[in-house]
Amino acid sequence: MPQIPFSQLPPSARVWVFAAERPVTGAAAERLLAEVDQFLAGWAAHGTPLMAAREWRDDRFLTIGVDQSTAGASGCSIDGLFRTLQRLEPVLGTSLVGGGRVYYRDISGEVRTASRDEFSELATRGAVTGRTRVIDPTVPTRADWDARFETEAGKSWHATLLG
Repeated sequence: MPQIPFSQLPPSARVWVFAAERPVTGAAAERLLAEVDQFLAGWAAHGTPLMAAREWRDDRFLTIGVDQSTAGASGCSIDGLFRTLQRLEPVLGTSLVGGGRVYYRDISGEVRTASRDEFSELATRGAVTGRTRVIDPTVPTRADWDARFETEAGKSWHATLLG
């Protein structure tokens, strides 16, 4: 099924956010997006094509969305997406699948990554605050992605790490 622009997904669309620990640029980013686009063009659940879209932000964040009003992604189809991304990780030189990292913008606006403990330590030192911009890769729907993919730490689950 042809891929649609991410902006055309309905608010109820299911999303998955994949975050790279390091920026993915140039030829590596082109390969990632080409392979993701190829996967999405043929993505199906139990033989039913999925209406899918993707968004690429800040050379780090790949968001995949599926309009589940016509057909929902199944466990097997989601596993296929994860396998595709895991296969690309060695080529890209960074992980995309996995969690436990905190993504935030430093004072210059650059995206940084830290473990949860490191982020808490940064808060203790005053390097990050409730006003620090954070990225929330746990958003489950397009509406949530629009509302809080990037927000202030004090307005998200990150507030628990601020001390």
